[in-house]
Amino acid sequence: MQHDPNLAAHARVHQRHYGMDWLRIAAFALLIIYHVGMVFAPWEWVIHTPRSYAALIPPMALVTPWRLPLLFAVSGYASRKLYDRASSPRDFARSRANRLLIPLAFGMAAIVPLEMWVRVMETGYPDGYLHFWAGDYWRWGEFYGREFPSWEHLWFVAYLAAYSFVLAGALAWQGERVLAAMERTADWLATGARLLWVPICVLATMRLALLFVVPERQGLTSDWSGHAQYLPVFLFGFALAGAPQLWSAIQRAWKPALIVAVLAGMPVLVVEMTWPGSAVPPHEVMALDRSCRIAMAWGMILGLFHLAESAWNHDHKWRKPLAEAVFPFYIVHHPAIVLIAWYTLPLDLGPATEFALLLGGTLAACLAVYAIGARIGWVRPLIGLSPLRS
Repeated sequence: MQHDPNLAAHARVHQRHYGMDWLRIAAFALLIIYHVGMVFAPWEWVIHTPRSYAALIPPMALVTPWRLPLLFAVSGYASRKLYDRASSPRDFARSRANRLLIPLAFGMAAIVPLEMWVRVMETGYPDGYLHFWAGDYWRWGEFYGREFPSWEHLWFVAYLAAYSFVLAGALAWQGERVLAAMERTADWLATGARLLWVPICVLATMRLALLFVVPERQGLTSDWSGHAQYLPVFLFGFALAGAPQLWSAIQRAWKPALIVAVLAGMPVLVVEMTWPGSAVPPHEVMALDRSCRIAMAWGMILGLFHLAESAWNHDHKWRKPLAEAVFPFYIVHHPAIVLIAWYTLPLDLGPATEFALLLGGTLAACLAVYAIGARIGWVRPLIGLSPLRS
C-alpha cells in the first residue's frame, strides 16, 4: 500500500504534540526558579536579600535572552491548536478572551495587590494589607514611588492576549490569505538553512532599528522593542503548528542553531559581567549585545523545539495535570516569592536555606491554589482553567 504524504501531513497537523506540552511545562518551571534566583542576584528586582551573589550572573545571564521568546513561541504553537478547534476566528478570539482576560482581571484584583503592598511597604507605607487593598491600591498614578495600576508579572498574559486578538482580527478579515501566506513562508523557510539565518537577520534588524529610537520599557503601548521580538516568534509558533514541513528544517538546523546560541551567548555574558546591573555600555557594545541576544534566543528555540520533537513527544500520566497546572502556577508564583521573601529575609537564614524556603513555599502556595481552585467550578476560569465538564 502506497504511503500518502498529504495524509501523513494532515494527521501530523491535527494530532497533539506531547513534546510541546512538556516544553511548556519545563519553560514555566524554569521561570519560577529564575524568579527565585532574582531575589539573590545583583540585578534590580522587586525584593532582594541583604547580600547579592555575583556567582548567579553567568547562569542567569545565559538564560535571560531566550526564556521569554521561548514562552511566546510555545504559546503561539498552542494558539494554532486552539484556532484549529475553534469554529471561526471570532470563536477563537472569544476563547482567548475567556482564558486570558478573565485571569488577567482576577490577578490584577486579587493577586497582584499582594506584591504591590510589599512594594510600597519597602518605601515606607505604614498601613496593613486590608487597608491598602480596600483603598490605596485602586488609584491611578504614582504612590510611594510605584506606578498604579500595575499588572506586574501578568504583563505576559496581556501581551499574549493582544497578539491573539491581532491575529484573530487578521484571520477574520482575510483568513484564507493569512494562512496561505504563512504556508508559503513556511515552505520558503524550510529550504536549505533559511530557518536558522533569516529569522536572526530579520529580528536583529528590527531590534537595532528601534534600539536608540524608543525606550526599552515594558508596557503594552510602549514596549515596541519587545513586540518586535515577541510577536514574530509567537507567529512562528502559530505557523509551525500548521506547517509540518518546518519540523524537517528544525531537524536539519538544530545543531548549528545550538552552536550559534553558544557563540552568541559569550558576548552576552561578557557584556553583563563588564557592565553589571543598570550600568549602560557604549552604543556599539549595546548593539552587539542586543544582536547576540536575538541570535541566542532563536538558536535556543530551534534547539529546544528539536528536543521536544525528538525526545519528549510522548504521553505520561503526569503530563495532563502538569500542563493544566502551568497557568495557575504562573499567576500565583511571583507574589508568593515576594511575600515569602518579605517575611523571611529578616530572619537571616543563609542563602541555601532561604532559597529552599522560597522555592518550597512558592511551590506549596501554587499547588494549594491549583488543587483547591481546580475543584471549584466558578474559580477555574479565574485561574486560567477551562470550565468543569459535566
